[in-house]
Amino acid sequence: MPKKLSPAAFALIKSFEGCHKKDGAMFKPYVCPGGVLTIGWGHTNHHGRQFDKNARWTQQQCNAALEEDLQGFAAQVDSIVKVPVKQHQFDALVSFAYNVGIGNLKSSTLLKKVNAGNPEGAALEFHKWKYSQGKVLPGLVRRRAAEALLFQGIPDLDFDGKPDPMPQTVGIR
Repeated sequence: MPKKLSPAAFALIKSFEGCHKKDGAMFKPYVCPGGVLTIGWGHTNHHGRQFDKNARWTQQQCNAALEEDLQGFAAQVDSIVKVPVKQHQFDALVSFAYNVGIGNLKSSTLLKKVNAGNPEGAALEFHKWKYSQGKVLPGLVRRRAAEALLFQGIPDLDFDGKPDPMPQTVGIR
């Protein structure tokens, strides 16, 4: 049975994709920093529902497209990962694939290291994917850091790319 995304994965993806460009109660397409026509939660014409520059979607349509898109990406990631992975590792890989495309994940050193059973090495690969059109984008630096932390199972609940502080423990006297 294919793996499914956890609520943490949806939260991470939504925090970086945002549901942008509201036009009254509707959402309109925009061109993302990578030069791709996008609507809602990072939905493009590369998969799922098709739209043009004049489209207007409700919040419900944006949410439904995200759900459909992520189910598709989860199934594709599940099919190319050849070793058992933990839920948080799977979630990070789907977030990565949703952002850079499944083809880029398929050909990446990141996937090669995952499939070679080298999760420590794989975690270091996320940071290499911080460019869009040849430029380092701060949002991609932060997203890749958050994905790498998620992949390693390190809490980053605000998705700032920095590990959350460890809770203080009270000493016993």
